[in-house]
Amino acid sequence: MNNRISIIYDRVRWEEKEIFKALEHKNIQFSKFDAKTLVLHSDDSVQSIQDVYGNSILQRCISHYRGMLIAHYLESKNCSVVNNSSTSRTCGNKFLSTLAFEKAGIATPLTLFSFSDKSAVNSVASLGYPSVLKPIVGSWGRGVVKLNDMDSAKALIEMRYNDDGLLSKIFYIQQHVNRPPRDIRTVVVGNEVLGAEYRYSSNDDWRTNLSLGAKIENCPMTKELEDVVIKASESVGGGILGVDLMESDDGLLVHEINNNVEFKGISKFTNDNIAHKIVDYIDTVSKR
Repeated sequence: MNNRISIIYDRVRWEEKEIFKALEHKNIQFSKFDAKTLVLHSDDSVQSIQDVYGNSILQRCISHYRGMLIAHYLESKNCSVVNNSSTSRTCGNKFLSTLAFEKAGIATPLTLFSFSDKSAVNSVASLGYPSVLKPIVGSWGRGVVKLNDMDSAKALIEMRYNDDGLLSKIFYIQQHVNRPPRDIRTVVVGNEVLGAEYRYSSNDDWRTNLSLGAKIENCPMTKELEDVVIKASESVGGGILGVDLMESDDGLLVHEINNNVEFKGISKFTNDNIAHKIVDYIDTVSKR
């Protein structure tokens, strides 16, 4: 076995570069694997896989299904993967993560699940306008639309229903929450919340994704915020996660959890080196 830790990714972003630098700084030997180049053999032995990938793997694939299935494969060969396949599966699917929040008693926006265009239109009518339609798999705000009236709701639902995508006929329709023009992104590693930021929507978009031009500023960490974030993390199995929340008239609502969290923004507002914290966590896992 050459290295104890491997990093599997499908794009090298700022975050992956910081993790590589942290591993080098701590003199931890590691291997890097681009998931797009991997060919995994069903009959490979446990020992042969561990000889290549080591004791512990940090899975950083942007593609939900690619990362989750690679985690499943490596776990079948007795490798330890962070985040594990169960956590990846739940976090990468809004349908499943909402159920996990509800089961754990975590406040989350009211969400209706529908499986045809007609029932989806009825769901929107029962929630009222505006409502929010989201794909159950996806990130960076892609495919998230506000339904302001019946005409736009029917048109957008019909368009999605007639798409050939595997998940296009599953409708995840969420209550539009009366909130400030911002949400809260937090980063949690293990049982430690490392920081939080406010993400403000840009002037021409109501969504708060950085990829869509949102602005960020420091969000003070409170005991209430920390407790909610840790509970949300535990509800999906824990690991290295981004927990997103909204401030509502009834308090904090958890509305999404990210299995492959980007932390460049929050790094500006914390004294902790998040990449170093991630490496310490993975290093601990690899020694178990």
